[in-house]
Amino acid sequence: MVRYTIERVSAIIHAQKISANDAVIDSLFIDSRRMTSPSTALFFALTGPRRNGQFFIPELYQRGVRSFVVNRDFKTEDYPEGNFLIVDNTLIALQQLASFHRSAFRIPVIGITGSNGKTIVKEWLNLLLEKEYHIVRSPRSYNSQIGVPLSVWQMDGTHTLGIFEAGISQPGEMEALQKIIQPTIGVLTHIGDAHDENFTGLPQKIKEKLYLFRMAEWIVCHGDNPLITDAVEKANIPAVYWGMNENCQVQLKSRYTHNNGTFIELQANQHLNFPRPLDKSLDPVFTMRVPFIDDASVENAITCCCVLMCLGYTNEVIQERIALLKPVTMRLEMKRGINNCSIINDSYIADLSSLRIALDFLLQQKQHDKRTVILSDFLETGIPPEDLYPGIALALEQKSVNRFIGIGSQISKYRSSFESVCNDCSFYNSAEDFIANFHSNAFRDETVLIKGARVFSFERVSRLLEQKAHQTVLEINLNSIVHNLKKYQELLQPSTKIMAMVKAFSYGSGSFEIANVLQFQKIDYLAVAYTDEGVELRKAGITLPIMVMNPEENSFSALTEHYLEPEIFSFTILAKFQDHLREQAFKQYPVHVKIDTGMHRLGFELQDIQALCDILRNNSLLSVQSVFSHLAGSEDPQLDDFTNQQAEVYGKACQQLQQALNYSFIRHIANSAAVVRHPSLHFDMVRLGIGLYGVDGTANGMLGLKEAATLKTTIAQIKKIKAQDTVGYGRKGIINKDSTIATIRIGYADGYSRSFSNGVGHVLVHGHKAPVAGNIAMDMTMIDITGISDVQEDDEVIVLGKGISLTQLAQWGNTIPYEIMTGISQRVQRVYFEE
Repeated sequence: MVRYTIERVSAIIHAQKISANDAVIDSLFIDSRRMTSPSTALFFALTGPRRNGQFFIPELYQRGVRSFVVNRDFKTEDYPEGNFLIVDNTLIALQQLASFHRSAFRIPVIGITGSNGKTIVKEWLNLLLEKEYHIVRSPRSYNSQIGVPLSVWQMDGTHTLGIFEAGISQPGEMEALQKIIQPTIGVLTHIGDAHDENFTGLPQKIKEKLYLFRMAEWIVCHGDNPLITDAVEKANIPAVYWGMNENCQVQLKSRYTHNNGTFIELQANQHLNFPRPLDKSLDPVFTMRVPFIDDASVENAITCCCVLMCLGYTNEVIQERIALLKPVTMRLEMKRGINNCSIINDSYIADLSSLRIALDFLLQQKQHDKRTVILSDFLETGIPPEDLYPGIALALEQKSVNRFIGIGSQISKYRSSFESVCNDCSFYNSAEDFIANFHSNAFRDETVLIKGARVFSFERVSRLLEQKAHQTVLEINLNSIVHNLKKYQELLQPSTKIMAMVKAFSYGSGSFEIANVLQFQKIDYLAVAYTDEGVELRKAGITLPIMVMNPEENSFSALTEHYLEPEIFSFTILAKFQDHLREQAFKQYPVHVKIDTGMHRLGFELQDIQALCDILRNNSLLSVQSVFSHLAGSEDPQLDDFTNQQAEVYGKACQQLQQALNYSFIRHIANSAAVVRHPSLHFDMVRLGIGLYGVDGTANGMLGLKEAATLKTTIAQIKKIKAQDTVGYGRKGIINKDSTIATIRIGYADGYSRSFSNGVGHVLVHGHKAPVAGNIAMDMTMIDITGISDVQEDDEVIVLGKGISLTQLAQWGNTIPYEIMTGISQRVQRVYFEE
């Protein structure tokens, strides 16, 4: 571990220093929620589109952080023990420090950029090279202007190879990343259309990406694309090309698929320039098996093969290692577990950088007070075990882990390190040993993180702990929800609050799992339909203010016990709630006043406001937190006149209420569509609903939302059906020609509506659309897979997801996306993942 003093950091980033002491720094962080080792951490207060990192300094100072990099406008007087480095731009300062740190090492560094495949190639190269090198690499896909410096900061004297990826979204960004990574070896992966909107065309994008390699000794790239080869030649970068072109150093001679793999014949054209001469005794033509059949994986595998050839690996070693490649799991999965547990499955990789990410994800989950971590041995880290495992134990203590289970001979030797920070520890020599001694009743009401190296096959451990369910699952991409949240935030003023609607089980996607993410993202308010939904969130550890939109008299006790905030929409509910508050001796209880501006569902009408003001004026029982209304057609341009009329009525009601009250309240009327189409109606707060899940109510696609939900199932059986036979109930599915029919494990009891029957709905099998055949049954659906090759029983089927959008599914069913999402049955297992 390389340590810097505040004095040295100040000189490196050219800062003005206000220092209480010359602290030692060994970790950098930019997110107040992901801080460890406060006494030796340096916080960079970055400025984002909505929040300035300096806002979190008081909280961090209270938690023991003493070293900060801030902009020149920050007032340091209130922090007498703080060390402040004052700069013009905190992001540039972070990049300068990382660049200096990188320059201290003389090890080879592989830099990877491209449009697609960067993370896959990085992880595969790590797997292929880890026997010979102690590798430092980007965690997950840390490839941005912020992620790259944090990745490079991990480098220390034990490493012998670095592998870092770099991603850009607009011209000029790669210059900073090149100074930080300083790659000696370059890899250019597939060039596609990601972020095309910020470039004049592919030539400009390729030129910008190649800037990463301007000082590289050599790069690997695709030689069949003239845009790439022309740009590489103009940049004067030594290149090793692969492709079908005979001018490529590594020529693809043939390719065919067999038994779920692809056999590739490659020829090394030794007369062309290689970074180092190839062994003349080696056969220049050799065949290798890639354990994938899709084009992207094959292309990525060939890229990795070329890197290994250039590093001097023999054909035999390359063939052996490429054949062992596996899909890269780039996500943390969370599922419901046995005995009311939540299971976080990260069971395919064990290294320190991904452990930190997994522990952050564990800490983010608040649904259980108890946190359990199951870890295997950490293999080939290059760190002596006597340093490695005590360091892991310290990380567990910092994340408030209550129980630890170690699996493996190495980790078991250091049980004393874990027992010193965690009272409940147990150890097993192998996964088989743990499974043999497993008792299901030993796990209850806790969140369990499972993380292990591949050789331990921890998926067996995960299966023991997961709640048993049928093979239809609804996957929720938590990254997409965060992405969508940020897209809406970009349209708002920093002072505008956000209320997230998590009613109806968060539109069918889950309750506390989604609320945990939103709370972690520092959303301002949550809203639920009924009190019991709010109670569930409170019991799961959600501390955010929660508005209950349909409070009922028989739920008042539970509502106030859990400090939920009711919507007051009528004089009747107002009187009954005040009676409850008097009985329970509450004062100034927070409520939200609903105004009916023309939707005519719930709320006080304009003629009621004066009487309402008379009740609320000088009222000691109630405190009005917000006054709000619902727009009936904010997404429809043809209803804009009515939307403006609603806004006018709402404004009049707010004006009257403000005059009657001697304090201010939050005003909100804008829903997801209004955030986009009616910026004048943002007021103090906006309410985001299904837009968080990627459904753009404006239907213009300008916001760039990502759908968060994927509904998938599997094939139970495949049959050959003769022409003129029928399929399903009522003999509605008439087969016009000899066909192949698959029965999939989903029906209307799972929420797949009968309206999709008889060819109305389609699903995806191997990327191809297959129509529904016959009537949908309660638990099963038949689909026509005629013409789709290589389909097997138990193959995956996409019902909703990439290729079949929620909006498309709703159109087929002649309904709206809300009904599709909320109709997905609770018997369908929810799987939450973070990429």
